[in-house]
Amino acid sequence: MFNAVLSTQSSIGGLVLRLALGAVMFPHGAQKVFGWWDGSGFDQTLQVFEKMGFPAWAVVLLMVVELPGALLLATGFLTRLWALCLGVTMTICMFTTHVQHGFFMNWFGQQQGEGFEYHVLVLGICLVLLIKGGGAFSVDRALADDGGKGRINL
Repeated sequence: MFNAVLSTQSSIGGLVLRLALGAVMFPHGAQKVFGWWDGSGFDQTLQVFEKMGFPAWAVVLLMVVELPGALLLATGFLTRLWALCLGVTMTICMFTTHVQHGFFMNWFGQQQGEGFEYHVLVLGICLVLLIKGGGAFSVDRALADDGGKGRINL
């Protein structure tokens, strides 16, 4: 069972997708936890999300998914688990905050908020990682030892 979760091909595609998704999600987590990049930091993030009706445990779980989860995803450790978690958080975010503003992001400041096009892209990446795994140079691949012999498939 555990080997099935870790199994992956030596695809460069999986490597590129997990590095890109990890690089995009990590700053969101760092904003929430540390206040980096003009973020709110841990206490204020908890307060904002609690005002939106989220329990504190769910907000902390979100922070875990976006910060260490994004880093672990980038390394390819438990890729499918972190892709699933990021996909769930993006889906919740999309439906609670963005769907009502339409599809497109607010490029020209003419909408009340941001649309959900970004979320669709993240969900697509998560889905591919769920199906294919972490790809080349992933911790999952090393742990599964699936006989890839170091070959890299494009």
